[in-house]
Amino acid sequence: MTRADAATRGSGRSAQLDTVIVAIAFGISNLGAYLLNVIAPRLLTPPEWGEFGALLAIVVVGAVAALGVQTVAALRVAALRAERQAAGGLDRSDTGPLVSLALTTAAVVTGVVVLATPVLVTLLHFGSPWPTLCVAFALALITCNGLFLGILQGSQRFGALARLIAIDGLGRTGSALIGLLLFRTPAGALAMMVVGTLLVVLTGWLMCGRPLPARHDRSDLGEVFHTAQALLGLVLLVNLDLMLARHHLSEAGSGEYAVGWVMTRLAYWLPYAIAVVALPKLADAEQRRRVIPIALGLCAAINGMVLLGSVLFGPTIVGLLGGQGYADGGIPIWAFALVGSLLSLVQILLYSRIASGDRRSTLLVWIAVLAEVSVVGFWLHGTLLEIVSAAVLTTAALVGASALIELRLARAARGTARQRTRHRS
Repeated sequence: MTRADAATRGSGRSAQLDTVIVAIAFGISNLGAYLLNVIAPRLLTPPEWGEFGALLAIVVVGAVAALGVQTVAALRVAALRAERQAAGGLDRSDTGPLVSLALTTAAVVTGVVVLATPVLVTLLHFGSPWPTLCVAFALALITCNGLFLGILQGSQRFGALARLIAIDGLGRTGSALIGLLLFRTPAGALAMMVVGTLLVVLTGWLMCGRPLPARHDRSDLGEVFHTAQALLGLVLLVNLDLMLARHHLSEAGSGEYAVGWVMTRLAYWLPYAIAVVALPKLADAEQRRRVIPIALGLCAAINGMVLLGSVLFGPTIVGLLGGQGYADGGIPIWAFALVGSLLSLVQILLYSRIASGDRRSTLLVWIAVLAEVSVVGFWLHGTLLEIVSAAVLTTAALVGASALIELRLARAARGTARQRTRHRS
């Protein structure tokens, strides 16, 4: 065996180990989210649970800014490591502008949610503006923590990244669960979430070497905006059907939909560790062509098992997610699992396009958002099954279109490589 072969195998084993470590961390994080979503329907009335589910959906949608900051930071740090050929960490001169960028983004996100609070209260039939304001402050902290996750991800410190992911999940959802148990209201749960997320941010700041803000280029904010814009479309698709159900269905119906949406979220997030480990490698075009098919195959395999389980044990899963009162309602849990599975494939394809600077897939995602809103608004909105069917149709079409773009670009790249080889010879 040559040194190159040994290095390749060692790199492969390291990537597998990193994926497992990050997957375990996400498993711990998802456990907290699972407990929150399982306990909340038992402590809240169906209308309160529908409201709380919609508020959690706003948190997920608003946290897309954190994903944008994390993605930009990870790619920036990965590029710096490649330039320096160094395996160590970064100094403050590298992370300072990123800290300032995260703080600016957090301020923008919080301001938008605060200004939108009256509209959200009216549109989603909330009883009070206070839970939404708690969401606004929680999102500021979540955005800052996205920076620390990105620094660890880009520097490929996956062990530290896994620890922060686990701390983030347990700290955020655990504090919300404590608030739910103490106050038995959505507002109490979200107020405690703010406290827990603050502790998570302080932990991430310490893990990244206590970086301080420094001046950043104005173009950096534009880069975050374009990245967040792409990810916003995807996160909207993950949560859009829940918000549409809240608007079109009765309070009891939206509560049932919130139970099914938990399955969508699980199917979507289960393979996320694959994307996290792959992202730093996607910055390189040659590695991207090798990594994407493998990542898609792994995602499909994982969610294939999830989908099969939801078909075979649907009522049992519904009972575990929402209680026996929901198990007898005939919720098609397999359809929610299918939506999440398809969106996990879209996620991998979208990360590939973001890393390459191609914005066509971003346009496709937003077309899918508009299509789902239109289909539900003008046609399929009478029942739970109709709304989730609209989500299935939209995501399936998006997967096909995104895969076609990726395939064409891969073929074009191979053709260019062959021409260069011929010219050299």
